[in-house]
Amino acid sequence: MAEVEVSKVFYCGICTFPPEYCEFGATFKKCKFWLEENNRQLFDQLYSDDALANATSSLSLEKQEKIDKDLQKKQAKEEAKQERELQKKLASKVVLKRIERTKRKHAIAISGLEVFEIDMKKLAKTFASKFATGCSVTKNAEKKEEIIVQGDVGDAVEEYISGLLKEKGLTDIKVEQIEEKKKKKAPPAIPPQ
Repeated sequence: MAEVEVSKVFYCGICTFPPEYCEFGATFKKCKFWLEENNRQLFDQLYSDDALANATSSLSLEKQEKIDKDLQKKQAKEEAKQERELQKKLASKVVLKRIERTKRKHAIAISGLEVFEIDMKKLAKTFASKFATGCSVTKNAEKKEEIIVQGDVGDAVEEYISGLLKEKGLTDIKVEQIEEKKKKKAPPAIPPQ
C-alpha cells in the first residue's frame, strides 16, 4: 500500500483563501500586498511578469481590459462598503434606558450594540452571571435586538460596555443613559348624574 503524502496549503492572511484564489475575493489589492510581504517566492510565481503573460496570453485585449475594469469596480465597491460600515459604527451610540416597572423595581434596556458585531446572547448571559439578575435578549419596537437586565444596575452596565468598546478600539462611541418613567393611570372618569 502506498503511503499518502500530506500536502501543506499556504493561506492568505487577509481573505483566508489560497493565494491562487485571492483575485476572486473583494480584497485583491490587500491580498497581493500581503503575499508580497509574507511569501515572496509564491508572489513571484503567481504575479511576476512572465507568470502574468502566460496566464493572459490566451485572452484578447478587449477581454483583458473588461476583466481589469470589473475587478477595479468590485474593489471600489468593497472599499466603499467597508467605509460605510465604519461611518455607521462611528455615528451610532449605545443607549441604556432605565425603565421603572413598579415603585421600587427597575430594568435596564440596552440597545444599539448590534452595529458593533457583539454577540447579544453571550453578553446577556455575562450580565446575568455578573449582576446575579434575570437578563434576556428581545426585539424592540424598531425590530432591533436589545438586552433587558432586571435591576437598577445602569452605572455598572455602562462601565462594562464602555470597557468592551475600548477593547474593540471604539473609544469615540457614546454610551448614554436615559430614564423612562412609568406613565400613571388617570383615575376613571365619574359619569355625570
